[in-house]
Amino acid sequence: MVLAVAITLAIALLRDELARFSRYGYPGVFLVSLIGNATVILPAPSLAVVFGMGGVLNPLFVGLVAGVGETLGELTGYLAGYGGRAVVEDWEMFDRLERWMRRNGSATIFILSAIPNPVFDLAGIAAGGLRFPLERFLLSCWVGKTIKTIAFAFVGAQFINAIESFLGA
Repeated sequence: MVLAVAITLAIALLRDELARFSRYGYPGVFLVSLIGNATVILPAPSLAVVFGMGGVLNPLFVGLVAGVGETLGELTGYLAGYGGRAVVEDWEMFDRLERWMRRNGSATIFILSAIPNPVFDLAGIAAGGLRFPLERFLLSCWVGKTIKTIAFAFVGAQFINAIESFLGA
């Protein structure tokens, strides 16, 4: 929680820096989202960029572009599972996610992609390992991640506007 508050305050106070980043515009948001979600297991703060850029660019478009970038980035987990899952076979959480994927894969991918959580990479690995259809994985992931990133972008825009009003900027 402290880290989230610190990141939020840093984004608000570094609005000018974000404005400079905005020269990269939507392609920059896409690239950060893609790279941030291409890491398997290790978290990357791409949602902080979406949050901040929502206050600099159109938050709807930020969310849409980030949703596509995040989805394509998740292909690394899916492909890791498709290629072999020996690294995580013994993890209890992985076993649970694999059972969920067998029961209702699309819903599992959608729900886990719509909320920020550290286990989505394992769900992607499970989907690949189970040979879950790629097009269903991408669609479910895209819908969930796009809902999440649009929400983050709009909350970021509102937060930055509130901070500006408070600071009299």
